[in-house]
Amino acid sequence: MRAIFLVGFMGSGKTTVGEELARRLGWEFVDLDARIERHEHSTIGEIFRVRGEAAFRQAETATLREFLASPPACGSIVALGGGAFVRKENRELLEAWPTVFLQAPVDELWRRSHHDAVERPLRKDRNQFESLYRERIPSYQKATLTVDTLGKDPPSICIEIEKAFRLGGARLPGPEVLE
Repeated sequence: MRAIFLVGFMGSGKTTVGEELARRLGWEFVDLDARIERHEHSTIGEIFRVRGEAAFRQAETATLREFLASPPACGSIVALGGGAFVRKENRELLEAWPTVFLQAPVDELWRRSHHDAVERPLRKDRNQFESLYRERIPSYQKATLTVDTLGKDPPSICIEIEKAFRLGGARLPGPEVLE
């Protein structure tokens, strides 16, 4: 296993859990959105504002294809953007790879997404947020593994993933809870 892909809605903890899991396993952490920004020389927000969501989705798929064409020799934990796994083309690219859906209730995701410093072009009002969440859930549920994150700290979530995929390094959880 050379890569595990984390999927889920905005605020689900893909980056937080991904960084922790990569650290625990001694693997590389890859944030697909950060790669897109480097590739496109623009922030995700700028891409959405200037070129639109369709252009962003094309860049997202191209960046994912590029990663899969030459994954690092060491293991990687890859955090996908919230909409990446929704696209059938991207799910098909990832069929041979383990994917983990980090699940939480929409109320919790709304709260978390307001407490971080991440620019989220698709987070508008509460009704739109919930509608987008409901629309995306069926795609997320196609992941290899679903882990409920509500009330769990990142190390506990990592232990669940490690056990599910029989990875080494399961440690006792620390004191912080995923926000």
